[in-house]
Amino acid sequence: MLNVAVIGLGNMGKHHVRTYSEIDTVKIVGVSDIDEKRGQEISVKYGCKFYKNYKDLLENEKIDLVSIVVPTTFHKEVAMDVIEKGVSLLIEKPIADTIENAKEIINKAMEKNVKLAIGHIERFNPAVQRLKAIIDEGRLGKITSIIARRVGVFPPQVKEANVIIDLAVHDIDIINYLMNEKPNEIEANAGRALISQREDCAEIFLKYKNASGFIQVNWITPIKIRNLSVTGTKGYAEMDYISQSLIVYESNYRKEFETFGDVIEFSKPNKVEIGIEKEEPLRLELLNIINAVENNNIPLISGEVGLDALKIAMKVLDKIKNK
Repeated sequence: MLNVAVIGLGNMGKHHVRTYSEIDTVKIVGVSDIDEKRGQEISVKYGCKFYKNYKDLLENEKIDLVSIVVPTTFHKEVAMDVIEKGVSLLIEKPIADTIENAKEIINKAMEKNVKLAIGHIERFNPAVQRLKAIIDEGRLGKITSIIARRVGVFPPQVKEANVIIDLAVHDIDIINYLMNEKPNEIEANAGRALISQREDCAEIFLKYKNASGFIQVNWITPIKIRNLSVTGTKGYAEMDYISQSLIVYESNYRKEFETFGDVIEFSKPNKVEIGIEKEEPLRLELLNIINAVENNNIPLISGEVGLDALKIAMKVLDKIKNK
């Protein structure tokens, strides 16, 4: 049985603790947060020790795996201390606040031979996994475009990140994953519609070798929307992250050639609702890093994968600043 700990007990950190408590193969030995009241409540609820200073947690407990769920600017500092103790870790996305800091974390983890995973949780969404399989099977044909929308109201728990780093990084990673490549061109627009200190809305265009990706993110839409659509030469797919639903429309068309060029005649598509066995993505994410630690496997979302997503997000920010 692995001994696990969670550093950072904000909204997401609480979910890490809850989910670990539901996994039989691990034991929560400690939690840490600068908010003593919150930390004590969680330690009592889940029967583990509380440490206000995470360094005391690392010093006094025998730990195999740590979830780091602190603000992004502290990712490197906390991660380096965890790695120095020879403890494997999962860092909530993004991997770090700068590319240089991300590289230092990755290199330190390799040096100390510990497992490093990054919390790009959407990769573990069962609907995403099923969509990936459908694309790889060629069921949609040649992919021409992927469009993602991740919008909703402003989350008060996000104290520092802009909408690109906090939200768009999810879909940057997912589109790369579905396309199995990274974009060669990036364009972006962004604004500060309701928040004056940082970007709260953005549209990002990613150009791949033979396809394009479009991402809309904001904190100004009054309803929460998390969806993605894929267009291919053989069909079209619509996926909802929240409901974990996936619908495929299989194209029915006849192609003929006339004097003035190709003529395509479409008939009604076949609508197929794909059966998805719904599961909590966070649970699957934690099981993945637990398996990596127990069996010496590479986590699905390695440090390098997290770095790729961060690099693109940073290029988006550069495009916005240059404009």
